[in-house]
Amino acid sequence: MKKIFKNCSLLLRKGKWDYEVLDKACLGIDGDTICFVGKESDVFERCEICSGDTDEAKCPASYDEIIDAEGALLMPGLVNAHGHAAMTLLRCVGGGLPLQRWLNDAIFPVEAVLTGEDVAAGTSLAILEMLAGGTTCFSEMYDFPWEDGEAIKKSGMKANLSKVGLCFDPEIDLNEWPRVRECIEHIDGFEDPRDRVRSEFCFHSEYLTTAPFVKRMAEEIKKRPEKNLNVHISETALEHEECIGRHGLTPIEYFDSFGLLSPRFTAAHCVWVSDGDLELMKEKGATLVHNPSSNMKLGSGFAPIAQALEMGVNVAIGTDGTASNDDLDMFEEMRLAALIHKGEENEPTLLSAGQILDMATVNGARALGRPDSGELAAGKKADIIALSLDAPHMQGPWSSGSSPLPIEAIVYAAHASDVVMTMVDGEILYDHGRYLTMDKDSVYRGFAEALRRIEERLREKA
Repeated sequence: MKKIFKNCSLLLRKGKWDYEVLDKACLGIDGDTICFVGKESDVFERCEICSGDTDEAKCPASYDEIIDAEGALLMPGLVNAHGHAAMTLLRCVGGGLPLQRWLNDAIFPVEAVLTGEDVAAGTSLAILEMLAGGTTCFSEMYDFPWEDGEAIKKSGMKANLSKVGLCFDPEIDLNEWPRVRECIEHIDGFEDPRDRVRSEFCFHSEYLTTAPFVKRMAEEIKKRPEKNLNVHISETALEHEECIGRHGLTPIEYFDSFGLLSPRFTAAHCVWVSDGDLELMKEKGATLVHNPSSNMKLGSGFAPIAQALEMGVNVAIGTDGTASNDDLDMFEEMRLAALIHKGEENEPTLLSAGQILDMATVNGARALGRPDSGELAAGKKADIIALSLDAPHMQGPWSSGSSPLPIEAIVYAAHASDVVMTMVDGEILYDHGRYLTMDKDSVYRGFAEALRRIEERLREKA
């Protein structure tokens, strides 16, 4: 089916860190792919196909549906490049604790009693939040990936999904350790006919794995070079220094010693990475995922994002989980990422709006192995969101119509609540408050039931 949006504005990427807003524009979609991006006058004021032009995308008669998007800005869907969606079940749990105490005292005891049914319920709620906030694709690092994956597939969203690699005992017989088998089974057995949800490898971190386990899994990873690898890296100073103490290597150097750094390697947090780490990531094409809200809430520090970008490292943005954020609002993450480093360095020129938009869209798509997404251009996948420009906070000097909306308005002024449509592969999943592939009331009921089950199990263990 072909559809075309008319009477709208478009956020177009002109090049690296460079964007413009095109007014009085239209965007055509053929199936799951964008087929036309341009001025409305090129389509609706004259039908060039009738004048002998063979570009069918410019003929309104070639479209099955014409959608009037007056007052809206169409832009690429946002890519949440690091998170734990099911942690909606632990939203705000352990507030005020540093990372290690937060994990050991607040998070791990609850996660120990979760079931696949619980995780699917938590992820389903997270998907409602992400769709309403303009996220079209996300990275999901959590347990029970089979149940988790089914929930994501039903929603129609795109995601990279992993079974968390964990191992605590360096003497354990890895042939008997179920995590090895479970991780491989998920990689080889998980399927999505629409290719929206993909399996990927994962190590939780250096400190929650052992060298023999990493070495064993590295053998499997190298057999499957098309699969991504997702890891927490140098989130805290303690993690970074203890890794050096154990191995004489930083976490980035440690995983690279197994031959794991590549364009498929996604490193979350990277707050305490060294200059040498960044050089290595640039050399090997690895991605750094910035998690500003989580890093600040857990008191981890400020990642060297401006430096990484200037060095040529691919930098994306993620929310992390809702226990350490405590929401999945990518617009908030963009705004924070743009602001905090200016304040930290006393330098207002750091991190332009164009850099932030790249991080939240095309860089994230690249990190998740989806280079066919992340921007509005003919031939790219139709992963698109629409922002209403009607809210008071979206009014400014541009409102007279004499100038286009500045991209700074998207990064600094726009809210997740401004999203009125979320589309994935040309399929509208969220439209003006309505979920078209999910039943909100049913998701809420399932979430409440999961919470009751978790509370009962925790009481039984107490």
